[in-house]
Amino acid sequence: MITTPQVNFQDLGLMRYQQAWDYQTALHRQMVDCKLANRQLQPGDYPQSNYLLFVEHPPVYTLGKSGSLDHLLLSEAELSAQGIDYFPINRGGDITFHGPGQLVGYPILDLELFFTDVHRYVRNLEEVMIRVVGAYGIKAFRIKDYTGVWVERPHEAARYGKICAIGVHLSRWVTLHGWAFNVNTPLDYFYNIVPCGITDPDKTVTSLSKEFGQEVDFEGLKKEVKRQFAEVFECELI
Repeated sequence: MITTPQVNFQDLGLMRYQQAWDYQTALHRQMVDCKLANRQLQPGDYPQSNYLLFVEHPPVYTLGKSGSLDHLLLSEAELSAQGIDYFPINRGGDITFHGPGQLVGYPILDLELFFTDVHRYVRNLEEVMIRVVGAYGIKAFRIKDYTGVWVERPHEAARYGKICAIGVHLSRWVTLHGWAFNVNTPLDYFYNIVPCGITDPDKTVTSLSKEFGQEVDFEGLKKEVKRQFAEVFECELI
């Protein structure tokens, strides 16, 4: 039995949401099928793959299964005119934006090889991002009842800025979806939605580059995320 889980890392580069969705769901289906084919064995007693996908999407809004379409403030015609895609999907959470300068991460993990605790899984994803933001000298944290990662902006109209959104889905303990980390993301796109359905005027959306004061080296950022992910999840990226 392998004591340290191995995770296959793939950087998909720039990819449209539908293509990435089809790819991650195909991997997810393979992993679930593998579990079903080996149901008579204990987790770890048969070969099972895990994946961490990095991707950057062209502009797209996605709406989680618990979200409200009212939180999308553009009509279908306006979306088309601006070249923005829209997808209702099966993750948790409300509406969010994916686009240029944002690091989207899709961990597709068999949690029976890690831990069987959904709450801990989400907290671990948050912990990865808290550590990454901290590596740039910025304090990030959780806010009770608001999934994701936040920074404090005491001199702004909205005191708290969400720097990373998280939404997940699990089937037979295999994870799907993940995080959207605003690195060099143009924030104007968020004006067309009620981000994550949050209407509190004290909370807004921000990016690492805005808080850092300059554009962030994207490739260097990816390396830091990989390093922190391996540490928090106690796994080996291969």
